[in-house]
Amino acid sequence: MMYSAFQLVKKYFKYYLSASNGKGHGIHSPFVFDFIINVLNDKKHYPDYDLIEARRQVLRNDETVIDVEDFGAGSAVIKTNKRVVKDIARSSLKPKKYAQLLYRIVKYYKPENIVEIGSSFGVTTAYLASANPKTKIFSAEGATAIAGIATQTFDILQLKNVELHKGDFKNSLPEILSKINFTGLAFVDGNHRKEATLQYFEALLKHSTIDTILIFDDIHWSEGMEAAWQQIKAHKAVTLSIDLFFIGIVFFNTRFKEKQDFVIRF
Repeated sequence: MMYSAFQLVKKYFKYYLSASNGKGHGIHSPFVFDFIINVLNDKKHYPDYDLIEARRQVLRNDETVIDVEDFGAGSAVIKTNKRVVKDIARSSLKPKKYAQLLYRIVKYYKPENIVEIGSSFGVTTAYLASANPKTKIFSAEGATAIAGIATQTFDILQLKNVELHKGDFKNSLPEILSKINFTGLAFVDGNHRKEATLQYFEALLKHSTIDTILIFDDIHWSEGMEAAWQQIKAHKAVTLSIDLFFIGIVFFNTRFKEKQDFVIRF
């Protein structure tokens, strides 16, 4: 079960007080310092932001009712399979602060391909795809109706580098991984259960290189997700982890001198 709003606020307050200040001060890793200065704190306003946020606003006002199959941990807010698009958009879409961070990560590191587990309505996918049109996005969405709306998002934004896979992630992820030689970057935003998250990690690990970046959403969403995050960052293959509270990032770069874990305020 997910933590209550009160529990999350307490955890966020503890994180905020203990995290590095997000300005790069006291960070002894050149790689992480570079990440903070050039990615985390990149304040430039990219034109893609406005186009994608306009689409988000349309979805936040859409009163269409759809049937949603739930293969994962379910919505923390909506407890029925008949759902209104605007309710899903307001409760489930990644906030623009983090979606735009993902955009900047892709823009800066330029991964050759991206695996996304959990397309939702395609807003975050659009950020990933728009950051570098040369990057191929393989995105998986379990719910048919939601995948249909994601496809509309890609069409409206004229995104040509997204390949959408529909159905249960336990089937679509192996299908995606069979089509690529390695994973450049992966964003895991589906299911939100400990066991499933660890299974995704192990599957992606088999297709990772020293340049792969794995990003996990909602790492403090529940006790199970926190346990999964602790297990992931402790894995012997992981050489660097960055905890931004709402997302966690891991790297496998063996050029780092020693394994390091960072908690950074964002």
